[in-house]
Amino acid sequence: MTETITIHGAAIPKLGFGTWQLKGAECEAAVGHALATGYRHVDTAQAYENESEVGRAISDSGVSRDDIFLTTKVWMSNMGADRMADSVRRSLDRLKVDRVDLLLLHWPNSEHPFEQMIESLNACREAGLTAHVGVSNYTADQIERAAKASDAPLVCDQVEYHPFLSQRPVLDALERRDMALTAYSPIAQGGVFGNGTIKAIGERHRKSEAQVALRWLIQQERVIAIPRSSKPENIESNFAIFDFSLSDEEMARIFRLAKPDGRMIDPEWAPDWDAA
Repeated sequence: MTETITIHGAAIPKLGFGTWQLKGAECEAAVGHALATGYRHVDTAQAYENESEVGRAISDSGVSRDDIFLTTKVWMSNMGADRMADSVRRSLDRLKVDRVDLLLLHWPNSEHPFEQMIESLNACREAGLTAHVGVSNYTADQIERAAKASDAPLVCDQVEYHPFLSQRPVLDALERRDMALTAYSPIAQGGVFGNGTIKAIGERHRKSEAQVALRWLIQQERVIAIPRSSKPENIESNFAIFDFSLSDEEMARIFRLAKPDGRMIDPEWAPDWDAA
C-alpha cells in the first residue's frame, strides 16, 4: 500500500525511490528491487549518469509503465533554449520511455535568463516529452518567480529536507502556489540514526529511526520523500512506513530538531538559501 498526493493533475506516490550516487549494475538491481518491493515512484537525473540503468530496470520489472511515476532532471549545461529539448529526448532514449511524468530544472542557473529556462521547460511539456514540470533546489523567492513565469503549473520543488533542516519558507511558498515539496536526503544521509528523540519515538512504534523520519515527512500534507539505498533490506524497510502514524506531539518533537547548520548539500553553485 502506498499513499499519493495529487498536484495539478499529477498523482504522485508520496514515497519514491531516489537513485543519486547509484551506478551501473548496482543501480539497476536497486531500482528493480524497489519496484518489486512496491515503490511506484522513481527519481533520477541527467547528472546522475544512471538513466540507462533506471530505464532497463523499469523495462525488465514487469510493472506497467503506466503504474510508475518517473522523474528526471535537466542539468545546468543543458538549460539553454537551444539544448534543453534535445537533452530531454536523449534522457527519454536512455530511460526507454516516450515521456517522463515529471521534468525538473535541477538547480537555479544564473548563466541563462530565468524566464527563458522556464519557457524552455514549458516547451518540453508542450512537445509531449513530459506530463508535468517543476523545479529543484529553488528558494522561496525563486519558486514565486518561476510560478509567475510558467504557463504550465509547476508541480513541485525538490530540495533537501529532513528532521535537522527546516524548510519553512519553501513550504510556505509551495502552499501559496499549490505545489509539493519532494525531499531528498530524507534521512539526513544516515544522520537520523542514534538521535535520541527519533530513536525513542521509533521504539514506541517498533520502527527504526529512518522509518520514523520518512513517516514524519510523508505525514506532512505537501511532502514527498525519495530515500535511496542499494541494500535490499533497507529498500524494504524504508517502504514499510504505511502501517503506523505519528501523533501530533511526536510530529512536533521532530520538527523541533531542526538546527541552523542542518543543511548537508551546499555546492558552490547553490543559491542563497532561505534562512529558516
